Amino acid sequence: MSGHISTLISATEALEARNATGASPLFVDCRFELYDPEAGRQQYEQSHIPEAVHADLDTDLSGPVGDGSRGRHPLPTPEAFGATLRNWGLHPGRLVIAYDAGPGMFASRLWWMLHWVGHPQAAVLDGGLHAWRQAGGTLTDAVSDIATGSFASRVNLDMVVDVHYVESLLENVSYMLVDARDNGRFAGAKSAFDSRSGHIPGAVNHPYQSNLDASGAMLSSEQLKKQFARSCSGKVNSETVMYCGSGVSACHNILAAVHAGLPWPLLYPGSWSEWSSHPGRPVATGG
Repeated sequence: MSGHISTLISATEALEARNATGASPLFVDCRFELYDPEAGRQQYEQSHIPEAVHADLDTDLSGPVGDGSRGRHPLPTPEAFGATLRNWGLHPGRLVIAYDAGPGMFASRLWWMLHWVGHPQAAVLDGGLHAWRQAGGTLTDAVSDIATGSFASRVNLDMVVDVHYVESLLENVSYMLVDARDNGRFAGAKSAFDSRSGHIPGAVNHPYQSNLDASGAMLSSEQLKKQFARSCSGKVNSETVMYCGSGVSACHNILAAVHAGLPWPLLYPGSWSEWSSHPGRPVATGG
């Protein structure tokens, strides 16, 4: 992946882009709560950035779950996601600004998916809605009419690996597999989401929260490099595989790595929810 890559946009920059003459950015509200899947839509209906559309993690940023063997949030087909983007009014070249309540976990999933289908003009609003309000940005409950866009997907299959690829890595002592979940779930604490606990053998832990400062904004590039150096022995590269519970917070680690100037890692979308669903796959516990 070459050329200029957008990662983050500050609230001040987002306000300037929205108020500039010419084509305005497409703001996408990605708020979601894993324990209450309807909450994000309800929050959007109560207040959102003017003219923003809403992205639902379960229905817009994921495909059908089916029997669950592909994980809780499998990727949609590129064709289905392309149709969603057209419904949001996306045209080639239009800047997309993804935001959520603040940490950027859900917004980073959309950011990654846009790159996946060939739309690199994408950025995550650093600090989310909190930063937007702090910068003087207004909110509304009005939902705007949307003219259908003309975007067409051009999927990049090289950004993704499947469970068979990850299984093959277990034979390779030099691979780097990075788990974005919190320390407790990585070590084996019980989770309401999965029947088995622990992590994929050989993985290291880099909780996505370690990419953020106390306000919920992303750390500086240099700080992020130091964080990855500590958790991943400085080995984040284009062969590194990022995973999490269901392919969401892993995208935050990819965003952080790219923002730090590191090579694009790979994403294992099925993540722990897919890996742990098969009783024959090995599981490791402990830190």
